[in-house]
Amino acid sequence: MEDAFVKVATLDELRARPLLSRRVGHRVVLLVLTEMGVYALDNRCPHMGFPLHRGTIEDGLLTCHWHHARFDVCSGGTFDLWADDVPTFPVEVRDNEVWVNPTPRHDARQQAHNRLRRGLERNLDLLLAKGTIALSALSIPLVEAFRHGVRFGVRYRAAGWGPGLTMLTCFHNMHTLLDEGDRPLALYHGLAAVAEDCEGQPPRFTVEPLPGVPPDQATLKAWFRKFVEVRDAEGAERCVASAVAVGAPLHVLADMLFAAITDHRYVSVGHPLDFTNKALEALAAMAPEDVTPVLTSLVPGYARGVRMEEHSAWRAPVDLVAMLEAAFERLPALMTTPKQPEWDDVHTLTEVLLGDNPQAIVDGLLEALADGCPPAKLAQVVAYAAARRLIHFGTANQFTDWDTALHTWTFANAVHQGLKRFPSADLVRAVFDAAMSVYLDRFLNVPPAPLPTPDPVSDPRRALADLQEVFDQRDHVNEASTLVAAYLRAGGSRKCLQATLGRLLLCEDRDFHTIQAVEVAFRQAAEWGPRPEGDHCLIAAARYLAAHTPTSRAQHQTYTLALRLMRGERLDEVDEMGAP
Repeated sequence: MEDAFVKVATLDELRARPLLSRRVGHRVVLLVLTEMGVYALDNRCPHMGFPLHRGTIEDGLLTCHWHHARFDVCSGGTFDLWADDVPTFPVEVRDNEVWVNPTPRHDARQQAHNRLRRGLERNLDLLLAKGTIALSALSIPLVEAFRHGVRFGVRYRAAGWGPGLTMLTCFHNMHTLLDEGDRPLALYHGLAAVAEDCEGQPPRFTVEPLPGVPPDQATLKAWFRKFVEVRDAEGAERCVASAVAVGAPLHVLADMLFAAITDHRYVSVGHPLDFTNKALEALAAMAPEDVTPVLTSLVPGYARGVRMEEHSAWRAPVDLVAMLEAAFERLPALMTTPKQPEWDDVHTLTEVLLGDNPQAIVDGLLEALADGCPPAKLAQVVAYAAARRLIHFGTANQFTDWDTALHTWTFANAVHQGLKRFPSADLVRAVFDAAMSVYLDRFLNVPPAPLPTPDPVSDPRRALADLQEVFDQRDHVNEASTLVAAYLRAGGSRKCLQATLGRLLLCEDRDFHTIQAVEVAFRQAAEWGPRPEGDHCLIAAARYLAAHTPTSRAQHQTYTLALRLMRGERLDEVDEMGAP
């Protein structure tokens, strides 16, 4: 509209200063005079906000002198994609006067999506941070960016589903438990993890389903297990694609996957099964056409997985594999036993699981099933026992042993969530695998750290403030668990505690296992409700997180820079108006 234009300068002023900044409303506009005409751009370099009027213009190329990003003055497009494009404005020359419409030409929504796309493609954290912040500011549902991240991750990583997509899904799962202002930060971390995971990797090409009318679902499941057994990833992928093509519902597909991944014991310390659970959780937010690329992306991990029956710890001095195989022969009959949802002998079974007699552990699980314990509940108790290993983790252990205990917990949680959402008789075998891993982790509790017994506190909020100070220091694991226990004992809100733990996690540099620990704790705390077991899960996560902090916090600084830029703050010390 003509009346939207504002007079900002004269041609004589531009001839005297070919790069001239002027304030137009709340914006600072850069006027550029070239042989091709007059152009108007935002005066802030989109990379780090440096005043572009302090740059140089040559042959229609504007160069920012802070990081030497180059821009086409006509379109605002950059030749250095890490810098992002500069918004441009309509400009008119009327007689000797320069008039500018302060409404940018660019589509803010499209610009946000472009930032996410470029950030993922080139592993540029700053662009991803700007994109997620812009989406939030535009009130665009963050699930849109989550879907884009999942599709990118399964398309551009030949090795298939990996830690990056798992971290993205973890953050998506727990984002509603975070403070609203932290949700874009969580999405940024997840997308950046995917970008990092895919950088330099060859793309992935989905195997097509069998031509014509594929065999029935039972046959495809049998073939799938056979191909995984002989480590034939390509054949196994085609079975999954064909099962989707014949219309197999998600619970049938999940059973197919769970059967193959539990044909061997605790494959690759539980990562493939955990990834499977995360992929299934991700699909809840995806479209039907995403099922094939997401589920087939899991298959490489199945085929190349390390099988624990090949490891001495599972064979000697006690042959745990043989013990489990004998137990599995009894499972079909026990699965027909009427289940009792009210079964609640949690304490007794937990003590057995934390004991040092593997046969007693197997017998305890079988007895619980015979007594009517639902398989999902059985898995939940095993996951709780795994959390206790982290609570009792002795700090005299080697640092890497934290991950040994965590792998058991994340695996047990995945089994629990799988059985809850997609009941599978084959997946019940993984409950026993998780229990044996809890048994093998017993040495990590020698000597055992006790359950925290804090002194009462009068103000729970003070405990949360002190928790922040603890995370700013190294080796304060026990102090962290004591503060969390004190907060909960004083009646503090779990919701506030979870939001605080989430914020503390997001302040640190991304770490796959730490993110897993917090997400699993949030999930399991919700499953247990107000019971003490739920509190213990949060204490376990606090101990693990405290053991891995502080980091350099470089990634959070990147996000903070992006946030300041999006707010229009000045990062340089120069008057960005550059007024004479």
